[in-house]
Amino acid sequence: MASLPVFRLSPTNTMALSNRPTITASSNGVPPSNRRSGGPAVLEIPLEKIRRPLMRTRENDPVKVKDLMESIREIGLQEPIDVLEVEGVYYGFSGCHRFEAHQRLGLPTIRCKVRRGTKETLRHHLQ
Repeated sequence: MASLPVFRLSPTNTMALSNRPTITASSNGVPPSNRRSGGPAVLEIPLEKIRRPLMRTRENDPVKVKDLMESIREIGLQEPIDVLEVEGVYYGFSGCHRFEAHQRLGLPTIRCKVRRGTKETLRHHLQ
C-alpha cells in the first residue's frame, strides 16, 4: 500500500484570511505542492473542526472502540478517516469507531483523507 503524505492543520490557526485552511507539511517534510494533482490530501484535522451529521443515527460497537483505543495508543492511527470538504467545512461520514476512539483518548486531531466536494455532493451523502 502506498503511503500518502500527511499535512497538518494548525488547531490554533486553521483558517487563513481567504477562509481556507492553512496547511503545513507534516514531519515527513513533504510540502503540499508535492501531492498528486486531483487526489485526496491526507491532513491532521482538529476533531472539533469535523462535523459528524450522521452521528446520532448510529451507535458504535463499544468493544471495537476499546480495541481501537488500545491500538491507536500503541501504534497510532493506521488508516485515515474519509472526510468531505465543502466550502471550507469538513464533514465525516465514515470512520465512526476511529473518530470515537480519538475522542475518548483525548486526542486533539485525527488523520483524514480529504476530498473536496460541492453542496450537491454533500446533499447526496445526507440522503
